[in-house]
Amino acid sequence: MTDPDVPSLAEIHGFRIKPTGTHLSRTMMLEDLRGVLSACTDCSSPPQYQAAIVDDNVLAKPTARSARMSFDRLRELYAFDPASRIFRALVDIWPSERGAQPSVALLCATARDPILRAITPFLLAHPAGATITPLAIAQEAEQRFPGKFQSKSLQRLGRNAASSWTQAGLLQGRKRKTRARPEAHPVAVAYALLLGDLCGRRGQALFSTLWARMLDASPHELRRYAERASREGWIDYRAAGDVVEITFSHLMREEA
Repeated sequence: MTDPDVPSLAEIHGFRIKPTGTHLSRTMMLEDLRGVLSACTDCSSPPQYQAAIVDDNVLAKPTARSARMSFDRLRELYAFDPASRIFRALVDIWPSERGAQPSVALLCATARDPILRAITPFLLAHPAGATITPLAIAQEAEQRFPGKFQSKSLQRLGRNAASSWTQAGLLQGRKRKTRARPEAHPVAVAYALLLGDLCGRRGQALFSTLWARMLDASPHELRRYAERASREGWIDYRAAGDVVEITFSHLMREEA
């Protein structure tokens, strides 16, 4: 199945296209991600992240097996490889604003989890206040990937996707999940625009990508946050009438 949001060339930057999904077994693991990035400020390679999670057990998992599984799932979602531009940019902006971390984590997880990405437009099509059940999410996944997954896997996917979307503010409620609008943050907008750029979109088109739509803000609001992100040094934003130029000299810089 062709992915309308991620071209094959984007894989070099850390996107994943093969239709396997971490959300069949886990959520986006926000608190584990926070724990790892807090403990691993000096990690510069996948083996170092692995050693911290598995050998040093920085996440305080009860067994070596659970620590290993956590590393495997976290790497699926976030790469944990500074050679990956989407992970490098995430690490770059992560400490700047804790309130933006759920949105940034979800953006990265969606770039890395093709099944979550395939069902995200279903979520975004619902207006604020609409009820969205795990069953409806599972049914959408079955329509997108007919016959590929067993019923129990689809049920877990529905629950896990709903949990991740709730953590990121796109849903609210515990037993009854309803569509909500997350708070926008300049660094999250900068990251969403970067993901669109890495997928080949440019200029004004960056405000209509899946990543931009996941922030659930109007084009005017997105431009306003992009201007703020530019003033803060995350992106380079220039606009003259309908002509928009956005570049990423900071987030796309080469590591020394």
